[in-house]
Amino acid sequence: MSSAVIPYDRKAAVAYAHKWAFGRNPAFYDYEEIGGDCTNFASQCLYAGTGVMNFEPVFGWYYINANQKSPSWTGVEYFYNFITRIGQTPGPFGVDTTLEQLEPGDFVQLRFNKEVFGHTPIIVAMGNPPTLENTLIAAHSYDADFRPLSTYYFQEIRFLHILGAYPPLPQGKSQPSA
Repeated sequence: MSSAVIPYDRKAAVAYAHKWAFGRNPAFYDYEEIGGDCTNFASQCLYAGTGVMNFEPVFGWYYINANQKSPSWTGVEYFYNFITRIGQTPGPFGVDTTLEQLEPGDFVQLRFNKEVFGHTPIIVAMGNPPTLENTLIAAHSYDADFRPLSTYYFQEIRFLHILGAYPPLPQGKSQPSA
């Protein structure tokens, strides 16, 4: 299946991050008290830059309300798996990359003292050449904006470069099963 790619509006994603870094958009539930809000916030930023959700019940990326959302909308590992998927299904996609390949609007995931990655900030500014000191992020769950990546203490880090989004399927069409 071949699809046209919708360009990622990085400026819109970063503008959204700045607007809501220290607040909560009332259109989305705040998961801060039940596991954290970081990936929910990252997904909101990404949606602001792509405008496409994937409503596939198990492997999609969507938010309808607090109880109707995909695991990839709020879960760090699920977000990563959705973004780096192989299939050309609707929604944003990207690649695991290096710090040097990142741009504002891309995402970082951090693994702290746990077995799995547990935090998903969005990059809002980068120096040239990029370093952890001049790569600045916005995040929820420890709300931040323009926070240097170097101020986090982590065991592992990975970087997600967003390439664009595949368009939604026409009405009445269903996604091919994986």
